[in-house]
Amino acid sequence: MSYQKEKGYPLGITCFLLSILCFSSLAQAAFEYKGLHHKFDDTRWISLGGGIQSSFEEVENGSLRKKGDHWSINPSKVNNFRIYVNGQLHRYIKFEFNTECANCDQTGDTEVLDGILKFEVKDYFNVWLGRMLTPADRGELSGPFFQDIFTFNRTPFYPSDFSGENREAGRFGRDEGMNIWGHLGSEKRFTYIAGLFRGLRGRDNLGISPLFASRVSYNFWNVEQNPGYYLSSTYYGTAGDILTMGASVQYQENGAGTTENPADFLGMDTDLLLEKLLPNKDVLTLNGEYKYFAPGLNQAALSNSSCFCIFEGNAYMAAALYLFSQKILIGQFQPYVRWTDDKPVNSSNRDEVEVGLNYIIHGYDARISLFYQYGDINSKGRVWTPGVTGNKVSAVGIGVQFQLR
Repeated sequence: MSYQKEKGYPLGITCFLLSILCFSSLAQAAFEYKGLHHKFDDTRWISLGGGIQSSFEEVENGSLRKKGDHWSINPSKVNNFRIYVNGQLHRYIKFEFNTECANCDQTGDTEVLDGILKFEVKDYFNVWLGRMLTPADRGELSGPFFQDIFTFNRTPFYPSDFSGENREAGRFGRDEGMNIWGHLGSEKRFTYIAGLFRGLRGRDNLGISPLFASRVSYNFWNVEQNPGYYLSSTYYGTAGDILTMGASVQYQENGAGTTENPADFLGMDTDLLLEKLLPNKDVLTLNGEYKYFAPGLNQAALSNSSCFCIFEGNAYMAAALYLFSQKILIGQFQPYVRWTDDKPVNSSNRDEVEVGLNYIIHGYDARISLFYQYGDINSKGRVWTPGVTGNKVSAVGIGVQFQLR
């Protein structure tokens, strides 16, 4: 099914306005409930929650017909459906178990997202064991449900998220391993994370060495308050003035390539979050990120269809959001713009500009997003081998997010 360009935009905007009206009544009732939480005593408790993301998109068929002629509809889908289980067994022992059903309306497959045993002894020294997020950039440690923008990170993925369905190096940014982390200093401004993980597996001579991953960050203004080492991409002004810089690195010997032509994976990034509460109570949020991946893949590996050919090169992201303090109905409007530029060494460059409007009803627990994208990330995808082509195309969509925590 295709639509003329002039018919696509009004349909998206109309759905966005209808979503606000329908979702508002649901949200008003839902937020009286804060998730299931049962306390056994002062050191033992368990909680249950969940989250769902759903979206509807129209994408220009620039690669199929004359550029700009037609639009195709991606039907409404359930992007993510998650169940959260957290608890404490002892003063120093906690656990976390989360499930994920990605594209649930299509696959219906539910799997373990996180399975973590947590030994939290001191602010400056904690140990997590199991399946968990590998230390990486802010986008990864925020995940899809705590991003400032509905559409997830458009810069290249680290191995544990790049691997997708083949599960060779993890899934959804997670991997099996161990993290040691803590907050240092009298005001806990400095955070460190260091971990060892399985990394790439499933090849005869790959994956013998573990993946090493680490991250450090420093809070210059107010200290971010998050569970564990998790992060958020905005706080909607509730945390006051935030200025935090972080940097990550991951390395695995023979962590990319093929059996015959393995390569050592090295990935680094740095990110910055600035959030300022203005005198009129509006909130300005700026996010920036730079990534550098250097697996050193040779041409023999790149030409092999079985290659774990992760991104190699430089990538940049910058985003600006402005949250109006005045409420319209039960929410606040937050316009934004994001620019992404991915520059691989062994494939064609791709970039994208996204502009959108968030309607924030209850922070990350209820929001609706209308977005427009223009670039060639949608048409070229995330295949980082030579010969990838695609026109710059437009896309417009609506995203809805709802959580009980």
